[in-house]
Amino acid sequence: MTRPLPEVTPNTWSFLRDAMIAPTGFREYDARWQYPEAINLPGITALGLGLGTQMIQRGIDPVIAVGNDYRDYSLSIKNALILGLMQAGINVKDIGPCLSPMAYFAQFHLDVPAVAMVTASHNPNGWTGVKMGFDRPLTHGPDEMSELRDIVLEGRGQPRPGGSYEFVDGVREAYLDDLAGDFKMSRKLKVVCACGNGTAGAFAPELLRRIGVEVVESHCTPDYTFPHYNPNPEAMEMLHDMSASVTASGADLALGFDGDGDRCGVVDDEGEEIFADKVGVIMARDLSAIYPGATFVADVKSTGLFASDPVLKANGVTADYWKTGHSHMKRRVRDLGALAGFEKSGHYFLAEPIGRGYDCGMRVAVEICKLMDRNPDASMSDLRRALPRTWSMPTLSPYASDTEKYDILDRIVARLKPLAEFAGVPVKEVVTVNGARVILENGSWTLVRASSNTPNLVVVCESSQSEEELRALFAATDAVIREEPGVGAYDQTF
Repeated sequence: MTRPLPEVTPNTWSFLRDAMIAPTGFREYDARWQYPEAINLPGITALGLGLGTQMIQRGIDPVIAVGNDYRDYSLSIKNALILGLMQAGINVKDIGPCLSPMAYFAQFHLDVPAVAMVTASHNPNGWTGVKMGFDRPLTHGPDEMSELRDIVLEGRGQPRPGGSYEFVDGVREAYLDDLAGDFKMSRKLKVVCACGNGTAGAFAPELLRRIGVEVVESHCTPDYTFPHYNPNPEAMEMLHDMSASVTASGADLALGFDGDGDRCGVVDDEGEEIFADKVGVIMARDLSAIYPGATFVADVKSTGLFASDPVLKANGVTADYWKTGHSHMKRRVRDLGALAGFEKSGHYFLAEPIGRGYDCGMRVAVEICKLMDRNPDASMSDLRRALPRTWSMPTLSPYASDTEKYDILDRIVARLKPLAEFAGVPVKEVVTVNGARVILENGSWTLVRASSNTPNLVVVCESSQSEEELRALFAATDAVIREEPGVGAYDQTF
């Protein structure tokens, strides 16, 4: 196999024949490209050959489950990937269109060691990518991604005989059976199910009805043009729409899912948009009452309440803050034997005996319904108000190119690390496990890191004091960021 050619460009003869792959698509924990500007179908086939070669080199049994999300080009991408996998001598189990967590489930259900899920998750149309893993429930992290990148870009994919293809039916039904189990709601619960016309629309309404929930559907018909908004329950546009649906329907809460169904967002009965890290604290309170002494992992973008909440402390909880990213978090949850991991983006990792350790928005939805069933006299707004008050903001993402963002971040971290005071408050410590989280003496904090999936920085602030301090924190953080000319506009405001 020859290495991909950098001079290949769209709408040329060679574009139909030769592999084109932008190196920046190999990210920390999955692979994502704009298609066809940054990768073509021969490039996807080269990726499949490289992934299969990586399996063989690592001694992985040559069997893989492969699925795709609901985008108009995902089937073509998947077929090109399968061709490369088969060239590498891999036996492919095609589970059809699915959610990312359904693909992870298929590893267990079909007892296969590897998975490759064709999805761009919540990225806008025009993006594609692959989430992959060999060690269930884990997915590729930086080491595995770097190894795969080198195999592919250096043309070291090795064709082998023995590849095969099988379409496996029935995995969707087994996945829904596994999620629902024998649980049925004992209280009435009316839920807005918001899917943003993404793949989750083919799963979530049916699942919620099976456990006895009254469902109000909101944009649940899969439509790969995403006519209303991009399915991303961390974006205020989707959360505002969920809030309006709750108000209009009188629902008890809204559950919203991203494009590939591995994330879940929540709006309460009063239409209040609860950021996912706060929902994580609510869930941790409930679960730690059942499993006292549990360990919970939270990503560095998440609220400080995992460490400071008095209820969690009384239940003997150990809080661990770790790197943002589904691959990092899955590995940390497994390595620590944690009960669950929570990311502010809405990725939750529920381990045994609740789940299998991978991120599944459908599993989270079921567990939130169970939580409500265990608290029959409480509304979701009651559970929100029971938390200690903090002031937080949505995750903001100013533009920074993939080729520059890590160098930009290094310079920002170097400016933040020595500070003794920030936004007029003494600094307690600066945590640099993933970017820089500047923690103030009063418990407030700000974070700057680089996005692993898109050409952006990531900015999050939380105040333990007031809305005024929150905005002062953001202004001080933005002032540091604006010293970098390569940083552009924010994707949204708050």
